[in-house]
Amino acid sequence: MKNIISTSLVAAALLVSGASLSTAKMPAKADTAAPAMNMDKGSFVKQVQSSNMFEIESSKLAQQKARDGDVKEFAQQMIKDHTKAGKDLKSAAKVDADGMLSPKHAAMLETLKGASEQEFQPLYIEMQNVAHMEAVTLFATYAKGGDDDATKTFAKKTLPTLEMHKMHVAKLVAAH
Repeated sequence: MKNIISTSLVAAALLVSGASLSTAKMPAKADTAAPAMNMDKGSFVKQVQSSNMFEIESSKLAQQKARDGDVKEFAQQMIKDHTKAGKDLKSAAKVDADGMLSPKHAAMLETLKGASEQEFQPLYIEMQNVAHMEAVTLFATYAKGGDDDATKTFAKKTLPTLEMHKMHVAKLVAAH
């Protein structure tokens, strides 16, 4: 008897909560929602420059140390695309220098340099996976809430390439 009453009470509670959920206002779609945060041009440029340098330098290492052809091809694409992104950033943001590696990116690069032949490729793939997740978030954030129109346009224009890189590296994660 207690089980029947308990089950009835749970069912009634679900019906009541379901009714209130159906009348609740749905959140705005992500593409129409306000940006999660605003980012200033200087911070964005600094992060992008460091990220680009890491992508290029780690990919140069991958061309030498990676075992598999698909990873070496990916590395070549990273060098090409991130070199272009660096030039496009300089033009859009009106900066002269390439910037420098952040302490985080410098440590990651040193880890790759010190990796054994067996450790290198999986480590490179994992670092690329994380780096591209971070890059997509960074560019999407600035494209939506940045403070400089030319740099926002650069972020919007570059974002699809970074999303493609993210999907490509996800395939490498699955394959290796």
